[in-house]
Amino acid sequence: MIVETGHYALVLALALALVNSVLPIWGSVTGDRRLMAVAPSVALMGFGLVAYAFFALTYAHVASDFSLANVVENSHSAKPLIYKISGVWGNHEGSMLLWVLVLALFAAAVALFSSSMPDDLRANVLAVQSWIASAFLLFILLTSNPFARLANAPAEGNDLNPLLQDPGLAIHPPLLYLGYVGLSITYSFAAAALISGRIDAVFARFVRPWTLLAWICLTLGIAMGSYWAYYTLGWGGFWFWDPVENASLMPWLAATALLHCTAVMEKREALKIWTIFLAILAFSLSLIGTFLVRSGVLTSVHAFASDPQRGIFILLILVVFIGGSLALFAWRAGGLKQGGLFAPVSREGALVLNNLLLTTCCATVFIGTLYPLALEALTGEKISVGPPFFNLTFAPLFAPLFVLMPIGQNLAWKRGDFFGAAQRLIVAIGAGLIAMLALAAWRGGPVVSVVLSGLAIYVIVGSFADLGRRLFVGGGATAIMGAGQRALRLPRQAFGTAFAHAGLGVTLLGLAATGWGAEKITALRPGDEVEIGPYQLTFESVQPRAGPNFAERIGRTAIRSSGVLIATIEPSTRFYPARKMNRSEAGIATIGLGQVYMSIADVAANGSVNARVFWKPLVSLIWIGALIMAFGGCLSLSDRGFRIGVARRAAKAAASSPQPAE
Repeated sequence: MIVETGHYALVLALALALVNSVLPIWGSVTGDRRLMAVAPSVALMGFGLVAYAFFALTYAHVASDFSLANVVENSHSAKPLIYKISGVWGNHEGSMLLWVLVLALFAAAVALFSSSMPDDLRANVLAVQSWIASAFLLFILLTSNPFARLANAPAEGNDLNPLLQDPGLAIHPPLLYLGYVGLSITYSFAAAALISGRIDAVFARFVRPWTLLAWICLTLGIAMGSYWAYYTLGWGGFWFWDPVENASLMPWLAATALLHCTAVMEKREALKIWTIFLAILAFSLSLIGTFLVRSGVLTSVHAFASDPQRGIFILLILVVFIGGSLALFAWRAGGLKQGGLFAPVSREGALVLNNLLLTTCCATVFIGTLYPLALEALTGEKISVGPPFFNLTFAPLFAPLFVLMPIGQNLAWKRGDFFGAAQRLIVAIGAGLIAMLALAAWRGGPVVSVVLSGLAIYVIVGSFADLGRRLFVGGGATAIMGAGQRALRLPRQAFGTAFAHAGLGVTLLGLAATGWGAEKITALRPGDEVEIGPYQLTFESVQPRAGPNFAERIGRTAIRSSGVLIATIEPSTRFYPARKMNRSEAGIATIGLGQVYMSIADVAANGSVNARVFWKPLVSLIWIGALIMAFGGCLSLSDRGFRIGVARRAAKAAASSPQPAE
């Protein structure tokens, strides 16, 4: 019964989304406040209905209701509870329901926390969000129904794909969806601003916190996905430039550019056209990623196998929303007035250069991802675009951003002093150069690793240069004593910016250190030893062990440094009888900030194995840096200037002196 009500809740949610797609916009056009007031309450009801449908599907998975095709294909009664819950979105139908749930969640959040927003803007935002929700609810109900019943229910399910039976499935997809589906709200704000003609600092003030929230989630989602692939797939890599990895990276690059652009628009009312375009682009890239994953046009460990009909439906959604928004943008863009002027050497100028580099990086990834697909569709010729292409094109474009970030932070608004900013970074520049010299003398190795490590140190130290100048103004003992009081008075956004930029530097340091890593592929028997980096590994034994829905053989391995035991790891191979699939489980020991990584395969009768062993110095910094970036984003989001209700004064000012539609 719960399953049927869940299906019915989706139908009702579609009906409400269609209502909310029309009435608020009509109210905005006619000036009818009663129709505009419909939008928030309907958005909240729609979220409640979608949330109930999601709960109903979760209940069916937890209760192992094998009368549902979705449960049969993706669950098993012996599967641990966490994987029964996370398995809800570990398939096409369930993940699309999660997609719509996030859409509805952001609409409900706008309805609840944007009461200070001008009525017409809020009504249009929620209406556009309802257009998107209507399209995807229709897609679910017509092509991807998660509540489809089976006439003859089997006694047992087929189990979930073993690669997905991991805690990463419980964390990575929800965070990723909160990120790139959350960017739908920036799209809705852009479309609403174009419809209402309200493209000003008030718009920028309102859209920034939502963009930042989505960016934080997307940053964490990408980092979690990278770490999940790193320890699950058994190949020891954290990024492979897979098309579906790229599908999440492109919206992140666009959202990062948008965040910086809205800062300029709010401060100077400049870059209006570019800000609107980026808001449309960020979510458009999310839609393209959805098409890539679900259309069947590519084969990837991340992709859902789907029939062509689903791909055609999503392609139609793509054409309508991307084409429609760009047409609206083209219609309105010509009438936008120029905002405040600024010198090329200024913080605004640095942010513009930042935007150009980020969008060029995004275009590079876009071309490298889609060109092989387009070429195959047009000519039938198959080519492979992999890491070598992206490493040679993306990295040289992204590297200047690291040089620019600290300089931009130390430039003044409107007109800056480049040499003055460089002078304030003398400590950061010195720290970077000293780090390069020290590493070259100590580690030697790849020149690229040495240079990038020095650049990373420069970014980390330079990210706090402006903050330090503001805290310790004047120097001396008096400045140190007053630093605490000044820190309390400084906006948290200043701290957030410093931490976010420093986090990117920490990630770069982790990436640079991979050049000093080591890898060995070897056959081991019990008692054999292998040296990797500064450690000695002793392969002790192979032991069988039973899991809840799998059988595994673990290779117990001791790790020693100068003869002293410091860790024990247990890489394993697992067999899932329901799926009749094998999976390798890596053994990882974190030693300081580095890791010893080992995966095994082909366990012979005498206990010998084929093993792949890595030493990865400072590799943990890759993901620690992402956590620091997200922490910086959270600090900025907690700032009064970023709180959604703070724009009340700006909104009242705008309401008291309304601007004509531009």
